[in-house]
Amino acid sequence: MSQSERISATVPAGAGLGLKADHYAQILETKPALGFFEVHAENYMGAGGPPHAYLKAIRARYPISLHGVGLSIGGMQPLNKDHLQRVKQVHDRYQPGLFSEHLAWSSHQPAYYNDLLPLPYTEETLQRVADHIDEVQQVLGRQMLLENPSTYVLFEDSVIEETDFLMRVVDKTGCGLLLDVNNVFVSATNSGRSASEYLTSFPVEHVGEIHLGGHAPDEDEQGHPLLIDAHDREVADPVWHLYRAVIDRVGAVPTLIEWDAEVPAWEVLYAEAQRAQAILTQRQKQGASYAQVS
Repeated sequence: MSQSERISATVPAGAGLGLKADHYAQILETKPALGFFEVHAENYMGAGGPPHAYLKAIRARYPISLHGVGLSIGGMQPLNKDHLQRVKQVHDRYQPGLFSEHLAWSSHQPAYYNDLLPLPYTEETLQRVADHIDEVQQVLGRQMLLENPSTYVLFEDSVIEETDFLMRVVDKTGCGLLLDVNNVFVSATNSGRSASEYLTSFPVEHVGEIHLGGHAPDEDEQGHPLLIDAHDREVADPVWHLYRAVIDRVGAVPTLIEWDAEVPAWEVLYAEAQRAQAILTQRQKQGASYAQVS
């Protein structure tokens, strides 16, 4: 990668969007005012072709956050070293400002699943997750951000609260955290808990990126409300409310709008990013005013 392409490697504390093939051409034509784009590593593991040509052109103009969805950080088996090397190849090719993966498992033996499945929070799970993160960070030569999951069940085996589990992973590995605010709302609703209380105990000082996405309302077999982390629509108002409270607490953080299914027209997606940017800009102005008064 040339020096000019490396200049924008650092992801700023602004709003970004997940990069979709539907929007490649429009992004290059219009050069929208965005902080960054995020790409799924698994979508760019081929050697070449149009996806890489477009991503190279977009990477020359914007910082990139690289998001893994297939390492199965919480899986019972050792990490797939071939898959990790493929992630490294994408990482080294595009020099992302941030790299993240999920507190979840998604593979068993040769099978890879389309879902990011939750884990029981036990001492055994904690050590396994920490060992896997250590391996990823050693191979990539950088810090990884770990994303909190969306959950639909609670495990009787869990003996550690999720926020404590995340904090202990950070202490063991030196990783950072990716706070998905929509996941918090989905999980809290599905478990009958308070999303605000969860966020109060979340170790926000270690958050390097925030995700916002849409969720789909559903119900379980007993007719109780159930939310699905669908990424197929606008961010819901309660999630925006929680996001604003987080930003008021910690300041501006790189914030991604996730919309991975039923991908809309570019104008609709860009409007969501502008809404997040408005909140970030307001917080940055408040911080500047406070600094001047002090």
